[in-house]
Amino acid sequence: MERLTIAIIGGGASGLFLASKLAQDNFNVILLERNDRLGKKLSSTGNGQGNLTNANVLNAEYFTTQKNEQEKVRRIIQEYDNAHYGKYVNSLGVLLTTDERGRVYPAGRQASAVTDALRFFIGEKGVDVRLQSNVVSIDKNKNGFTLTVETSEGRYSVYADKVVLCAGGKAAKNFGTDGTAYKLAEKFGHTVTALYPSLVQLKTDTAHIKTLKGIRINDGGLSAYLGEKTLVSVRGDIIFTDYGVSGDAVFRASAFITDKLAKNVKLAIDVLPDYTREEVFTMLCKKRETFPSLPFSELLCGMVNNQIGRAIMKRADGDLKKASEFVKAFPLQVIGSLSFDYAQVTKGGIPLTETDGTLQSRLVEGLYLAGEILDVDGQCGGYNLQWAYSSACVVADAIKEHRKTK
Repeated sequence: MERLTIAIIGGGASGLFLASKLAQDNFNVILLERNDRLGKKLSSTGNGQGNLTNANVLNAEYFTTQKNEQEKVRRIIQEYDNAHYGKYVNSLGVLLTTDERGRVYPAGRQASAVTDALRFFIGEKGVDVRLQSNVVSIDKNKNGFTLTVETSEGRYSVYADKVVLCAGGKAAKNFGTDGTAYKLAEKFGHTVTALYPSLVQLKTDTAHIKTLKGIRINDGGLSAYLGEKTLVSVRGDIIFTDYGVSGDAVFRASAFITDKLAKNVKLAIDVLPDYTREEVFTMLCKKRETFPSLPFSELLCGMVNNQIGRAIMKRADGDLKKASEFVKAFPLQVIGSLSFDYAQVTKGGIPLTETDGTLQSRLVEGLYLAGEILDVDGQCGGYNLQWAYSSACVVADAIKEHRKTK
């Protein structure tokens, strides 16, 4: 039995940032992580290269089910922005670099560099880290909280003045985030919105792409539509698969659409984004004149990938105008996405309306929430790790301020 000031549940990005911030101010902190090591998901971000944040974060769209709460998210991101984040990471001895799309990485392109820096820092500051420790229940009492922790050797109790839930969402359960942490908050009356995978591959009608499995469009255009409304338009790699499409552009677009898939979302792939439809049509007409005996199916050879060209021409069924339209907007009906097991982020979570401006629960004094467990998700490109950092900072500063007023 032991008495501790702050108990942080979850040793992922938000939990590690929070532990480091509180330890810096000499709080007595215990960090409970169900995995066998800290920051497993953080160490894999950006394909292992560590896409921490983005230079464009202040202009980014963050998603939350309750639109009236977007201002709260915006305020938090602005207060603890990418510059604030970068300065803090630098203070831990990590150098950063920014690519042409504004994505910020450790200079050595290793996500584990940030995990290690945080791990070393909280070790220096005496944070009590407990691995393979699964919190199965939290009880509130007049003196604070009692946490029941399960390990391979049995159960034990932890006592804390305050508790912070940083246990992630439902995406990528191989990192320990399987959605069970929501139950810890639900016990106190918190609710959970509908949950969707985000930053994930998309399932589409495959009737017109069966011959394209494994083919990549480098820097193609991808737009998603709901009826006549454009949901998002991006450029990036697009990979055809046996279930639909994957690739950088698809992951980025998925953030805008996975919660709308029941509403008839369609994709349009631009195979030649640097050319207009008119230019493509003119080229096809000239090619038809130059090679009158060339099969219609081969007219796009030399302009696009041969297999993609044949798929487009087959769908165009002898119509050059339609072929040029398909080059610029090859339509695919979205029928779903891959599961949470393949997603990088959870869309949805505990509503922000159930927290105050410091992300303290409105239902339970002394209970805070940070990171992906909340109903906040961002675009692909470092925006979700920015939220992990910013939300951790809000909670850390609130706890520090509370100590001053006691």
